[in-house]
Amino acid sequence: MEYKELYKLAEGMLEKAYAPYSKFQVGAALLTKEGEVFTGVNVENASYGATICAERTAFVKAISEGHRDFTAIAIASSGGEAYPCGICRQFMFEFSDDLDIITSKDGENLNITNIKDLLLHGFRL
Repeated sequence: MEYKELYKLAEGMLEKAYAPYSKFQVGAALLTKEGEVFTGVNVENASYGATICAERTAFVKAISEGHRDFTAIAIASSGGEAYPCGICRQFMFEFSDDLDIITSKDGENLNITNIKDLLLHGFRL
């Protein structure tokens, strides 16, 4: 799958996000090494700590279906370019230390960053 197509899938998820508190909707599309795609959105909660990010939603869906190897994740937001938070970076690193992160400022021109560049010295047991 082309990264542009993956990003468009993430963008298409924005309307499904549940963000009544921040009004900051995020959509993600995760590509497995087998070529399957799992999408996710952020789901906020009145108890802010219970909020889950779009990236982790996509990962949890894929992992619950038995996938463990991932190639790339595209992230779109209602507020311009958005990168994964620290918790998401460590969560993603657990399953792929060579994951491409796809973002965009304008929905057309993609920015590709690797998880190794966003999470230096990621934690491993």
